[in-house]
Amino acid sequence: MQILKGSLIASRRETFITSRFYLSVTGLWYKDSYDFTCLLEQCKSTRSMKKLHAQIIVEGHEQNPFVASKLIGKYMECSDTSIEVARKLFDGLSKRDVFLWNMVIQGYANLGPFVEAVDLYRRMRLSGLSANKYTYPFVLKACGAMKDVMSGQVVHGQAVKSGLDLVLFVGNALIAFYSKSRDMKASRRAFDEMPQRDIISWNSMISGYTSNGHAKDALMLFCAVVRDHTTCFPDHATLVSTLPACVHTLGIQVGFWIHSYVVQSGMEVDAALCSSLISMYANFGRVSIAKKVFVRSRDKNLEVWSAMMRCYGMNGHADEALKMFQKLLDSGLHPDGVVFLCLLSACSHAGMVEKGCEIFDKMGDFGVQRNEKHYACMVDLFGRAGFIDQAIEFIKSMPVKPGKDVFGALLGACRIHGNVELAEEVAEKLVFLDADNARRYLTLARMYEEKGRWEDAARMRKELREKKIKKLTGTSSIEGNRFRCSFGVEDELTLVSFIEV
Repeated sequence: MQILKGSLIASRRETFITSRFYLSVTGLWYKDSYDFTCLLEQCKSTRSMKKLHAQIIVEGHEQNPFVASKLIGKYMECSDTSIEVARKLFDGLSKRDVFLWNMVIQGYANLGPFVEAVDLYRRMRLSGLSANKYTYPFVLKACGAMKDVMSGQVVHGQAVKSGLDLVLFVGNALIAFYSKSRDMKASRRAFDEMPQRDIISWNSMISGYTSNGHAKDALMLFCAVVRDHTTCFPDHATLVSTLPACVHTLGIQVGFWIHSYVVQSGMEVDAALCSSLISMYANFGRVSIAKKVFVRSRDKNLEVWSAMMRCYGMNGHADEALKMFQKLLDSGLHPDGVVFLCLLSACSHAGMVEKGCEIFDKMGDFGVQRNEKHYACMVDLFGRAGFIDQAIEFIKSMPVKPGKDVFGALLGACRIHGNVELAEEVAEKLVFLDADNARRYLTLARMYEEKGRWEDAARMRKELREKKIKKLTGTSSIEGNRFRCSFGVEDELTLVSFIEV
Protein backbone atom coordinates (compact mmCIF):
# COMPACT_ATOMS: atom_id res chain seq x y z
CA MET A 1 0.00 0.00 0.00
CA GLN A 2 2.83 2.37 0.93
CA ILE A 3 4.62 1.59 -2.36
CA LEU A 4 1.45 2.30 -4.36
CA LYS A 5 0.90 5.56 -2.47
CA GLY A 6 4.51 6.63 -3.15
CA SER A 7 4.14 5.84 -6.86
CA LEU A 8 0.96 7.93 -7.11
CA ILE A 9 2.63 10.89 -5.41
CA ALA A 10 5.66 10.64 -7.73
CA SER A 11 3.36 10.38 -10.76
CA ARG A 12 1.35 13.44 -9.72
CA ARG A 13 4.55 15.41 -9.07
CA GLU A 14 5.91 14.49 -12.52
CA THR A 15 2.60 15.50 -14.16
CA PHE A 16 2.65 18.80 -12.25
CA ILE A 17 6.22 19.64 -13.33
CA THR A 18 5.50 18.61 -16.94
CA SER A 19 2.46 20.87 -17.05
CA ARG A 20 4.52 23.70 -15.59
CA PHE A 21 7.13 23.21 -18.30
CA TYR A 22 4.40 23.26 -20.99
CA LEU A 23 2.91 26.45 -19.62
CA SER A 24 6.34 28.06 -19.40
CA VAL A 25 7.09 27.31 -23.04
CA THR A 26 3.70 28.52 -24.28
CA GLY A 27 3.91 31.64 -22.13
CA LEU A 28 0.45 31.04 -20.59
CA TRP A 29 1.68 31.18 -17.03
CA TYR A 30 3.85 33.70 -15.15
CA LYS A 31 6.86 32.18 -13.41
CA ASP A 32 9.03 33.26 -10.48
CA SER A 33 12.62 32.27 -9.60
CA TYR A 34 11.48 29.25 -7.59
CA ASP A 35 9.49 27.91 -10.53
CA PHE A 36 12.51 28.13 -12.79
CA THR A 37 14.76 26.30 -10.34
CA CYS A 38 12.18 23.50 -10.15
CA LEU A 39 12.10 23.28 -13.94
CA LEU A 40 15.90 23.33 -14.15
CA GLU A 41 16.02 20.26 -11.93
CA GLN A 42 14.10 18.31 -14.60
CA CYS A 43 16.40 19.23 -17.51
CA LYS A 44 18.50 16.28 -18.66
CA SER A 45 20.02 17.61 -21.89
CA THR A 46 21.76 20.71 -23.21
CA ARG A 47 18.91 21.29 -25.65
CA SER A 48 16.26 21.49 -22.92
CA MET A 49 18.61 23.65 -20.86
CA LYS A 50 18.96 26.19 -23.66
CA LYS A 51 15.18 26.36 -24.19
CA LEU A 52 14.60 27.04 -20.53
CA HIS A 53 17.53 29.48 -20.47
CA ALA A 54 15.80 31.49 -23.21
CA GLN A 55 12.61 31.62 -21.12
CA ILE A 56 14.60 32.81 -18.10
CA ILE A 57 16.02 35.69 -20.17
CA VAL A 58 12.55 36.60 -21.51
CA GLU A 59 11.12 36.67 -17.98
CA GLY A 60 14.03 38.83 -16.77
CA HIS A 61 15.48 36.38 -14.23
CA GLU A 62 18.96 36.02 -15.77
CA GLN A 63 20.45 38.31 -13.07
CA ASN A 64 18.81 36.47 -10.19
CA PRO A 65 21.73 34.87 -8.23
CA PHE A 66 19.59 31.91 -7.17
CA VAL A 67 18.47 31.08 -10.72
CA ALA A 68 21.89 31.89 -12.20
CA SER A 69 23.71 29.54 -9.81
CA LYS A 70 21.30 26.73 -10.66
CA LEU A 71 21.63 27.40 -14.37
CA ILE A 72 25.46 27.48 -14.23
CA GLY A 73 25.51 24.26 -12.23
CA LYS A 74 23.24 22.46 -14.70
CA TYR A 75 25.30 23.58 -17.71
CA MET A 76 28.41 22.13 -16.08
CA GLU A 77 26.63 18.83 -15.50
CA CYS A 78 25.54 18.47 -19.14
CA SER A 79 28.85 18.24 -21.02
CA ASP A 80 32.42 19.54 -21.26
CA THR A 81 31.47 22.06 -23.97
CA SER A 82 28.66 23.56 -21.87
CA ILE A 83 31.20 25.08 -19.49
CA GLU A 84 31.75 27.81 -22.09
CA VAL A 85 28.06 28.75 -21.89
CA ALA A 86 28.26 28.66 -18.10
CA ARG A 87 31.28 30.97 -18.18
CA LYS A 88 29.50 33.51 -20.44
CA LEU A 89 26.53 33.44 -18.11
CA PHE A 90 28.82 33.97 -15.12
CA ASP A 91 30.70 36.85 -16.78
CA GLY A 92 27.41 38.58 -17.56
CA LEU A 93 26.22 38.67 -13.94
CA SER A 94 26.33 42.04 -12.20
CA LYS A 95 26.53 40.51 -8.71
CA ARG A 96 28.54 37.41 -7.90
CA ASP A 97 28.96 35.94 -4.44
CA VAL A 98 31.66 33.48 -3.35
CA PHE A 99 29.28 30.55 -3.99
CA LEU A 100 29.06 31.45 -7.70
CA TRP A 101 32.82 31.95 -7.99
CA ASN A 102 33.43 28.56 -6.36
CA MET A 103 31.00 26.87 -8.70
CA VAL A 104 32.79 28.04 -11.85
CA ILE A 105 36.26 27.46 -10.37
CA GLN A 106 35.19 23.91 -9.49
CA GLY A 107 33.95 23.35 -13.04
CA TYR A 108 37.32 24.29 -14.51
CA ALA A 109 39.17 22.28 -11.86
CA ASN A 110 37.17 19.18 -12.83
CA LEU A 111 36.89 19.62 -16.59
CA GLY A 112 39.66 22.04 -17.56
CA PRO A 113 41.28 24.10 -18.81
CA PHE A 114 42.83 24.06 -15.34
CA VAL A 115 44.60 27.38 -15.82
CA GLU A 116 41.18 29.06 -15.96
CA ALA A 117 40.43 27.86 -12.42
CA VAL A 118 43.60 29.53 -11.11
CA ASP A 119 42.93 32.68 -13.15
CA LEU A 120 39.38 32.94 -11.82
CA TYR A 121 40.65 32.52 -8.27
CA ARG A 122 43.00 35.48 -8.78
CA ARG A 123 40.21 37.57 -10.27
CA MET A 124 37.98 36.75 -7.32
CA ARG A 125 40.61 37.99 -4.87
CA LEU A 126 41.11 41.17 -6.90
CA SER A 127 37.36 41.80 -6.79
CA GLY A 128 37.59 42.02 -3.01
CA LEU A 129 35.97 38.68 -2.16
CA SER A 130 37.76 36.35 0.26
CA ALA A 131 38.14 32.66 -0.50
CA ASN A 132 36.45 30.21 1.85
CA LYS A 133 37.24 26.64 2.88
CA TYR A 134 35.68 25.30 -0.34
CA THR A 135 37.61 27.58 -2.69
CA TYR A 136 41.10 26.40 -1.77
CA PRO A 137 40.52 22.67 -2.52
CA PHE A 138 39.24 23.51 -6.03
CA VAL A 139 42.19 25.78 -6.84
CA LEU A 140 44.75 23.36 -5.39
CA LYS A 141 43.24 20.55 -7.44
CA ALA A 142 43.76 22.62 -10.61
CA CYS A 143 47.35 23.46 -9.61
CA GLY A 144 48.06 19.78 -8.99
CA ALA A 145 46.62 18.76 -12.36
CA MET A 146 48.93 21.28 -14.06
CA LYS A 147 51.86 20.43 -11.77
CA ASP A 148 52.08 24.20 -11.19
CA VAL A 149 54.10 24.11 -7.96
CA MET A 150 54.66 27.86 -7.77
CA SER A 151 50.95 28.77 -8.00
CA GLY A 152 50.04 26.00 -5.57
CA GLN A 153 52.54 27.26 -3.00
CA VAL A 154 51.13 30.78 -3.32
CA VAL A 155 47.60 29.45 -2.74
CA HIS A 156 48.92 27.48 0.25
CA GLY A 157 50.39 30.65 1.72
CA GLN A 158 47.12 32.52 1.25
CA ALA A 159 45.25 29.68 2.95
CA VAL A 160 47.64 29.96 5.92
CA LYS A 161 47.06 33.74 6.14
CA SER A 162 43.30 33.20 6.13
CA GLY A 163 43.62 30.59 8.89
CA LEU A 164 41.96 27.91 6.76
CA ASP A 165 45.00 25.71 6.07
CA LEU A 166 44.15 23.45 9.04
CA VAL A 167 40.56 22.88 7.93
CA LEU A 168 40.06 19.22 7.00
CA PHE A 169 39.02 19.88 3.36
CA VAL A 170 41.96 22.19 2.74
CA GLY A 171 44.45 19.89 4.46
CA ASN A 172 43.39 16.96 2.28
CA ALA A 173 43.73 19.15 -0.83
CA LEU A 174 47.24 20.19 0.22
CA ILE A 175 48.30 16.55 0.65
CA ALA A 176 47.00 15.68 -2.82
CA PHE A 177 48.55 18.78 -4.43
CA TYR A 178 52.06 18.20 -3.07
CA SER A 179 51.83 14.48 -3.92
CA LYS A 180 50.99 15.30 -7.54
CA SER A 181 53.88 17.79 -7.52
CA ARG A 182 56.16 14.94 -6.31
CA ASP A 183 57.08 16.85 -3.15
CA MET A 184 56.42 14.14 -0.59
CA LYS A 185 58.15 15.98 2.26
CA ALA A 186 55.73 18.90 1.94
CA SER A 187 52.83 16.47 1.54
CA ARG A 188 53.77 14.63 4.73
CA ARG A 189 54.26 17.92 6.57
CA ALA A 190 50.72 18.98 5.64
CA PHE A 191 49.47 15.57 6.81
CA ASP A 192 51.29 15.75 10.15
CA GLU A 193 50.09 19.30 10.86
CA MET A 194 46.40 18.44 10.46
CA PRO A 195 44.60 18.66 13.83
CA GLN A 196 42.12 16.02 12.66
CA ARG A 197 42.16 13.51 9.83
CA ASP A 198 39.59 11.38 8.06
CA ILE A 199 40.10 8.32 5.87
CA ILE A 200 40.55 10.60 2.83
CA SER A 201 43.59 12.14 4.54
CA TRP A 202 45.17 8.73 5.05
CA ASN A 203 44.25 7.54 1.56
CA SER A 204 45.71 10.65 -0.09
CA MET A 205 48.96 10.22 1.80
CA ILE A 206 49.23 6.48 1.05
CA SER A 207 48.37 7.03 -2.62
CA GLY A 208 50.96 9.81 -2.85
CA TYR A 209 53.67 7.60 -1.40
CA THR A 210 52.78 4.71 -3.72
CA SER A 211 52.62 6.78 -6.92
CA ASN A 212 55.91 8.54 -6.14
CA GLY A 213 57.93 5.40 -5.46
CA HIS A 214 57.89 5.48 -1.63
CA ALA A 215 56.37 2.05 -1.24
CA LYS A 216 57.84 1.35 2.19
CA ASP A 217 56.41 4.60 3.62
CA ALA A 218 53.02 3.76 2.08
CA LEU A 219 53.04 0.35 3.71
CA MET A 220 54.03 1.68 7.12
CA LEU A 221 51.27 4.31 6.93
CA PHE A 222 48.75 1.63 6.03
CA CYS A 223 49.80 -0.35 9.08
CA ALA A 224 49.26 2.80 11.16
CA VAL A 225 45.70 3.10 9.79
CA VAL A 226 45.00 -0.50 10.75
CA ARG A 227 46.38 0.01 14.26
CA ASP A 228 44.44 3.27 14.73
CA HIS A 229 41.08 1.69 13.98
CA THR A 230 39.27 3.81 16.59
CA THR A 231 38.86 6.80 14.24
CA CYS A 232 39.35 5.45 10.71
CA PHE A 233 38.76 2.12 9.02
CA PRO A 234 40.44 1.08 5.75
CA ASP A 235 38.05 1.47 2.85
CA HIS A 236 38.13 0.53 -0.82
CA ALA A 237 40.46 3.40 -1.79
CA THR A 238 42.87 2.52 1.04
CA LEU A 239 43.28 -1.03 -0.20
CA VAL A 240 43.62 -0.12 -3.89
CA SER A 241 46.35 2.39 -2.99
CA THR A 242 48.21 -0.02 -0.71
CA LEU A 243 48.30 -3.17 -2.86
CA PRO A 244 50.87 -1.78 -5.37
CA ALA A 245 53.10 -0.87 -2.41
CA CYS A 246 52.97 -4.50 -1.25
CA VAL A 247 54.49 -5.52 -4.57
CA HIS A 248 57.38 -3.07 -4.44
CA THR A 249 58.27 -3.91 -0.83
CA LEU A 250 57.70 -7.65 -1.18
CA GLY A 251 54.98 -7.27 1.44
CA ILE A 252 53.04 -10.41 0.65
CA GLN A 253 51.87 -10.81 4.24
CA VAL A 254 50.16 -7.42 4.11
CA GLY A 255 48.70 -8.38 0.72
CA PHE A 256 47.26 -11.56 2.22
CA TRP A 257 45.85 -9.53 5.13
CA ILE A 258 44.18 -7.11 2.71
CA HIS A 259 42.58 -9.93 0.75
CA SER A 260 41.33 -11.52 3.99
CA TYR A 261 39.96 -8.19 5.15
CA VAL A 262 38.05 -7.80 1.88
CA VAL A 263 36.48 -11.25 2.25
CA GLN A 264 35.62 -10.91 5.93
CA SER A 265 34.20 -7.40 5.65
CA GLY A 266 32.06 -8.30 2.65
CA MET A 267 33.51 -5.38 0.71
CA GLU A 268 32.47 -5.22 -2.94
CA VAL A 269 35.31 -6.30 -5.20
CA ASP A 270 34.99 -3.97 -8.16
CA ALA A 271 37.28 -3.85 -11.20
CA ALA A 272 39.89 -1.61 -9.56
CA LEU A 273 40.26 -3.77 -6.45
CA CYS A 274 40.11 -7.02 -8.43
CA SER A 275 42.86 -5.96 -10.85
CA SER A 276 45.00 -4.75 -7.93
CA LEU A 277 44.67 -8.11 -6.17
CA ILE A 278 45.50 -10.00 -9.38
CA SER A 279 48.55 -7.79 -10.02
CA MET A 280 49.75 -8.31 -6.44
CA TYR A 281 49.50 -12.09 -6.66
CA ALA A 282 51.03 -12.04 -10.14
CA ASN A 283 54.17 -10.32 -8.89
CA PHE A 284 54.55 -12.92 -6.14
CA GLY A 285 54.05 -15.81 -8.58
CA ARG A 286 50.76 -16.91 -7.04
CA VAL A 287 49.06 -17.55 -10.38
CA SER A 288 46.44 -19.99 -9.05
CA ILE A 289 45.19 -17.50 -6.44
CA ALA A 290 45.13 -14.72 -9.03
CA LYS A 291 43.03 -16.93 -11.28
CA LYS A 292 40.54 -17.58 -8.45
CA VAL A 293 40.20 -13.83 -7.88
CA PHE A 294 39.58 -13.36 -11.61
CA VAL A 295 36.99 -16.15 -11.83
CA ARG A 296 35.03 -14.83 -8.84
CA SER A 297 34.99 -11.27 -10.14
CA ARG A 298 31.58 -10.02 -11.23
CA ASP A 299 32.93 -6.89 -12.88
CA LYS A 300 35.31 -8.16 -15.54
CA ASN A 301 36.24 -5.09 -17.54
CA LEU A 302 39.33 -4.62 -19.72
CA GLU A 303 41.43 -3.66 -16.70
CA VAL A 304 40.72 -7.01 -15.01
CA TRP A 305 41.32 -9.03 -18.20
CA SER A 306 44.60 -7.18 -18.80
CA ALA A 307 45.77 -7.87 -15.24
CA MET A 308 45.11 -11.60 -15.65
CA MET A 309 46.84 -11.76 -19.04
CA ARG A 310 49.82 -9.92 -17.59
CA CYS A 311 49.85 -12.39 -14.69
CA TYR A 312 50.07 -15.34 -17.07
CA GLY A 313 52.65 -13.66 -19.28
CA MET A 314 55.08 -12.60 -16.55
CA ASN A 315 54.96 -16.06 -14.95
CA GLY A 316 55.81 -18.00 -18.10
CA HIS A 317 52.30 -18.99 -19.19
CA ALA A 318 52.16 -17.24 -22.56
CA ASP A 319 49.79 -19.85 -24.01
CA GLU A 320 47.28 -19.15 -21.22
CA ALA A 321 47.55 -15.42 -21.88
CA LEU A 322 46.73 -16.00 -25.55
CA LYS A 323 43.75 -18.19 -24.58
CA MET A 324 42.55 -15.39 -22.32
CA PHE A 325 42.67 -13.02 -25.27
CA GLN A 326 40.35 -15.28 -27.26
CA LYS A 327 37.98 -15.53 -24.28
CA LEU A 328 37.98 -11.74 -24.03
CA LEU A 329 36.92 -11.48 -27.67
CA ASP A 330 34.23 -14.13 -27.13
CA SER A 331 32.86 -12.12 -24.20
CA GLY A 332 32.14 -9.22 -26.54
CA LEU A 333 34.73 -6.80 -25.20
CA HIS A 334 36.90 -4.75 -27.55
CA PRO A 335 40.65 -4.94 -26.74
CA ASP A 336 42.61 -1.77 -26.12
CA GLY A 337 46.31 -0.85 -26.20
CA VAL A 338 46.98 -2.24 -22.70
CA VAL A 339 45.62 -5.67 -23.67
CA PHE A 340 47.94 -5.86 -26.67
CA LEU A 341 50.85 -4.63 -24.56
CA CYS A 342 50.30 -7.54 -22.14
CA LEU A 343 50.15 -10.03 -25.03
CA LEU A 344 53.28 -8.70 -26.71
CA SER A 345 55.15 -8.80 -23.41
CA ALA A 346 54.04 -12.40 -22.84
CA CYS A 347 55.25 -13.42 -26.31
CA SER A 348 58.54 -11.58 -25.75
CA HIS A 349 59.33 -13.42 -22.51
CA ALA A 350 58.34 -16.75 -24.03
CA GLY A 351 60.37 -16.25 -27.22
CA MET A 352 57.26 -16.52 -29.41
CA VAL A 353 58.47 -14.23 -32.20
CA GLU A 354 56.09 -15.31 -34.93
CA LYS A 355 53.05 -15.12 -32.65
CA GLY A 356 54.15 -11.71 -31.36
CA CYS A 357 54.39 -10.36 -34.91
CA GLU A 358 50.93 -11.74 -35.64
CA ILE A 359 49.46 -9.99 -32.59
CA PHE A 360 51.22 -6.73 -33.48
CA ASP A 361 49.64 -6.84 -36.94
CA LYS A 362 46.21 -7.57 -35.42
CA MET A 363 46.23 -4.24 -33.61
CA GLY A 364 45.31 -2.50 -36.85
CA ASP A 365 42.38 -4.87 -37.36
CA PHE A 366 40.90 -3.75 -34.05
CA GLY A 367 41.62 -0.09 -34.67
CA VAL A 368 44.06 0.13 -31.76
CA GLN A 369 46.69 2.82 -32.18
CA ARG A 370 50.28 1.75 -31.55
CA ASN A 371 52.43 3.80 -29.19
CA GLU A 372 56.10 3.71 -28.20
CA LYS A 373 55.59 0.99 -25.61
CA HIS A 374 54.19 -1.36 -28.27
CA TYR A 375 57.17 -0.67 -30.53
CA ALA A 376 59.53 -1.20 -27.58
CA CYS A 377 57.89 -4.58 -26.91
CA MET A 378 58.52 -5.61 -30.51
CA VAL A 379 62.18 -4.57 -30.26
CA ASP A 380 62.42 -6.58 -27.04
CA LEU A 381 60.72 -9.52 -28.77
CA PHE A 382 63.32 -9.59 -31.56
CA GLY A 383 66.22 -8.77 -29.25
CA ARG A 384 65.56 -11.46 -26.64
CA ALA A 385 65.32 -14.08 -29.39
CA GLY A 386 68.71 -12.99 -30.74
CA PHE A 387 67.38 -11.29 -33.88
CA ILE A 388 69.31 -8.05 -33.35
CA ASP A 389 69.41 -7.18 -37.05
CA GLN A 390 65.64 -7.55 -37.32
CA ALA A 391 65.23 -5.33 -34.26
CA ILE A 392 67.36 -2.61 -35.88
CA GLU A 393 65.43 -2.85 -39.15
CA PHE A 394 62.17 -2.67 -37.22
CA ILE A 395 63.33 0.55 -35.53
CA LYS A 396 64.26 2.06 -38.89
CA SER A 397 60.82 1.22 -40.30
CA MET A 398 58.89 2.77 -37.41
CA PRO A 399 56.45 5.51 -38.48
CA VAL A 400 57.35 7.55 -35.37
CA LYS A 401 60.68 8.68 -33.98
CA PRO A 402 62.02 6.05 -31.54
CA GLY A 403 62.26 7.17 -27.93
CA LYS A 404 63.89 6.01 -24.70
CA ASP A 405 61.71 2.90 -24.33
CA VAL A 406 62.65 1.60 -27.78
CA PHE A 407 66.37 2.21 -27.37
CA GLY A 408 66.19 0.91 -23.79
CA ALA A 409 64.80 -2.37 -25.12
CA LEU A 410 67.57 -2.54 -27.70
CA LEU A 411 70.20 -1.90 -25.01
CA GLY A 412 68.71 -4.74 -22.98
CA ALA A 413 69.04 -7.05 -25.99
CA CYS A 414 72.69 -6.01 -26.39
CA ARG A 415 73.23 -6.87 -22.71
CA ILE A 416 71.72 -10.35 -23.14
CA HIS A 417 73.82 -11.19 -26.21
CA GLY A 418 76.99 -9.29 -25.27
CA ASN A 419 76.99 -6.89 -28.23
CA VAL A 420 79.17 -4.13 -26.72
CA GLU A 421 79.73 -2.17 -29.94
CA LEU A 422 76.02 -1.71 -30.60
CA ALA A 423 75.40 -1.06 -26.91
CA GLU A 424 77.81 1.89 -27.04
CA GLU A 425 75.91 3.42 -29.97
CA VAL A 426 72.58 2.95 -28.22
CA ALA A 427 73.93 4.35 -24.94
CA GLU A 428 74.97 7.55 -26.73
CA LYS A 429 71.39 8.09 -27.83
CA LEU A 430 70.05 7.34 -24.35
CA VAL A 431 72.35 9.96 -22.82
CA PHE A 432 70.07 12.56 -24.42
CA LEU A 433 66.77 10.68 -24.29
CA ASP A 434 66.99 9.27 -20.74
CA ALA A 435 69.87 11.13 -19.11
CA ASP A 436 68.76 10.63 -15.49
CA ASN A 437 68.30 6.86 -15.67
CA ALA A 438 71.18 5.19 -13.81
CA ARG A 439 70.29 1.79 -15.23
CA ARG A 440 71.58 2.77 -18.68
CA TYR A 441 75.03 3.61 -17.34
CA LEU A 442 75.21 0.52 -15.13
CA THR A 443 74.20 -1.80 -17.97
CA LEU A 444 77.06 -0.59 -20.13
CA ALA A 445 79.49 -0.67 -17.18
CA ARG A 446 78.64 -4.32 -16.47
CA MET A 447 79.06 -5.20 -20.13
CA TYR A 448 82.54 -3.63 -20.05
CA GLU A 449 83.36 -5.65 -16.93
CA GLU A 450 82.26 -8.89 -18.58
CA LYS A 451 84.61 -8.14 -21.48
CA GLY A 452 87.47 -7.24 -19.11
CA ARG A 453 87.45 -3.57 -20.14
CA TRP A 454 87.93 -2.33 -16.56
CA GLU A 455 88.97 1.22 -17.46
CA ASP A 456 85.83 1.76 -19.53
CA ALA A 457 83.70 0.32 -16.73
CA ALA A 458 85.34 2.65 -14.19
CA ARG A 459 84.78 5.59 -16.54
CA MET A 460 81.04 4.85 -16.76
CA ARG A 461 80.69 4.58 -12.98
CA LYS A 462 82.68 7.79 -12.50
CA GLU A 463 80.41 9.57 -14.98
CA LEU A 464 77.42 8.33 -13.02
CA ARG A 465 78.85 9.84 -9.81
CA GLU A 466 79.86 13.15 -11.42
CA LYS A 467 76.39 13.67 -12.87
CA LYS A 468 74.93 12.86 -9.42
CA ILE A 469 72.45 10.41 -10.89
CA LYS A 470 70.89 8.35 -8.14
CA LYS A 471 70.72 4.61 -8.68
CA LEU A 472 68.08 2.40 -7.17
CA THR A 473 69.46 0.10 -4.48
CA GLY A 474 68.36 -3.50 -4.71
CA THR A 475 66.85 -5.08 -1.62
CA SER A 476 65.67 -8.48 -0.51
CA SER A 477 63.08 -9.16 2.16
CA ILE A 478 62.12 -11.97 4.49
CA GLU A 479 58.70 -11.86 6.15
CA GLY A 480 57.40 -13.52 9.27
CA ASN A 481 53.95 -13.32 10.79
CA ARG A 482 54.54 -9.93 12.39
CA PHE A 483 57.79 -8.63 10.94
CA ARG A 484 59.68 -7.96 7.75
CA CYS A 485 63.49 -7.88 7.41
CA SER A 486 64.86 -5.85 4.48
CA PHE A 487 68.46 -6.39 3.34
CA GLY A 488 70.06 -3.68 1.20
CA VAL A 489 73.01 -4.33 -1.11
CA GLU A 490 75.41 -2.27 0.98
CA ASP A 491 73.72 -2.62 4.39
CA GLU A 492 75.90 -3.68 7.32
CA LEU A 493 72.87 -4.25 9.51
CA THR A 494 69.46 -5.72 8.89
CA LEU A 495 66.58 -3.25 8.78
CA VAL A 496 63.62 -4.73 10.59
CA SER A 497 60.12 -3.28 10.52
CA PHE A 498 57.19 -4.76 12.40
CA ILE A 499 53.85 -5.23 10.71
CA GLU A 500 51.20 -5.37 13.39
CA VAL A 501 48.13 -6.18 11.38
